[in-house]
Amino acid sequence: MGTPSAKKPNTELCKKTVWQRLKDEKWLQIMAWAGLIWMLVFNYAPMYGLLIAFKKNYNITTSLFSIDFIKSAWASTGGLQHFINFFKDEEFVNVMMNTLGISLLKLAICFPIPIAFAILLNEVKNATFKRTIQTISYLPHFLSWVVLGGILTTWLDESGLFNQFLTAIGIMNKPISFLAYPKYFWPIVVISDLWKEMGWSAIIYLAAISGIDQEMYEAAEIDGASRLRQIFSITLPSIKGTIIIMFILAVGGLLNSNFDQIFVLWNPLNSERSNVIDIYTYTTAMRSMRYSYAAAIGLFKSVVAFMLLFMANKITRKVNNVSLF
Repeated sequence: MGTPSAKKPNTELCKKTVWQRLKDEKWLQIMAWAGLIWMLVFNYAPMYGLLIAFKKNYNITTSLFSIDFIKSAWASTGGLQHFINFFKDEEFVNVMMNTLGISLLKLAICFPIPIAFAILLNEVKNATFKRTIQTISYLPHFLSWVVLGGILTTWLDESGLFNQFLTAIGIMNKPISFLAYPKYFWPIVVISDLWKEMGWSAIIYLAAISGIDQEMYEAAEIDGASRLRQIFSITLPSIKGTIIIMFILAVGGLLNSNFDQIFVLWNPLNSERSNVIDIYTYTTAMRSMRYSYAAAIGLFKSVVAFMLLFMANKITRKVNNVSLF
């Protein structure tokens, strides 16, 4: 007895359904396509310029479409001479140490504190006080580093606010210019980044906390669980997925030291600790005009960032069964 043949899908009905759906969602589609086109034009199309990383001596007046690709002696290294030169550069160790040092400190300090701040803010019962603290905390996020950098430079000057306060309470005998000493640069960068972004970063975790079923807390209270126990047994496990996703993204950006922030605080006196990979790339391209070499450094950073992102994603998927992709 033969099996009945499966009915063929009505393609015309499917097409009609798709077109009808597009018509019904035309404004959402316009918004989505506008974002996609913007990303393609400004994020993907410029990637063609990475070819100059494999060019021996790129001139800014030369068209990217006329780049003379790997030839003669340049072909002996497979077009990787700029990468090799970067690894052999006397500044390589210092640049990588500064970049990783600042990034790891930010990961260790600036990543968990917004989580704790969001949890503590969620425990506040007074709505007016809660909104006030939240507004004050994320207000610095909307100020550019050019503005905040000028404020910090003034505060950290010999006649600035911090020197006046520290000398007034007897911690310091005489004022100093903090940004003139390399040993103070890393703490200044980490603390100022925390000040600027803590409140804004906490919004993501507050949104995740707001989605937790309140009946779980009610059941815990009936069982006699304290607020601290509820935080560790309900709140943190419930937002674990959000924390892991944000951690994966943070690990992927370890080589991004926030160019804007460091550039406004950087000066020749603290360059021993402020010369990160972004600053080194900028000075190489804009001051030395070694565009191919600078492009190679940028490409190296992007490749390492992708590898870190992939590794963090794979590890968290195996350990917690949560991943970004």
